[in-house]
Amino acid sequence: MTNNDILRRLRFSFDFSDTKMIEIFALGSCKTNRATVSANLKKEEADGYIILSDYDFAKFLNGFIILHRGKQEGKEPVAEKVLNNNIIFRKLNIALNLRDEDILQLLESAEYPISKHELSAFFRKPDSSKYRECKDQILRYFLIGLQKKHKGVS
Repeated sequence: MTNNDILRRLRFSFDFSDTKMIEIFALGSCKTNRATVSANLKKEEADGYIILSDYDFAKFLNGFIILHRGKQEGKEPVAEKVLNNNIIFRKLNIALNLRDEDILQLLESAEYPISKHELSAFFRKPDSSKYRECKDQILRYFLIGLQKKHKGVS
């Protein structure tokens, strides 16, 4: 999954306007405008499509966390220069304040049940022997579950 695809799915699931998207980027200390946001939300084959960099998407996700959880005192979130699905999954989990049971329920609603042990492997440190890479499929089904929960559609 591309950063742009995840951004599109989040926008749809939470029904964000362009103005709200710009606000979320700003909360993550990323200056953007309506034209850039629109270009990021276009399909890859569309004219004017702009790839959303890992760094800018990390800033958006940090803004998403601040939107849902509030800003921490004196601590400015650091945007990663390189993202992977595990980091994206973790940031979404933090923003939405989900418990393991909540995530498992979202995955089950998307018809992709996994065990609690499989789930915990995605949130471990990469150097842990129990760490597991989060594949696109898991993240996709998680986003489908979010979409079903917040929009009531698949």
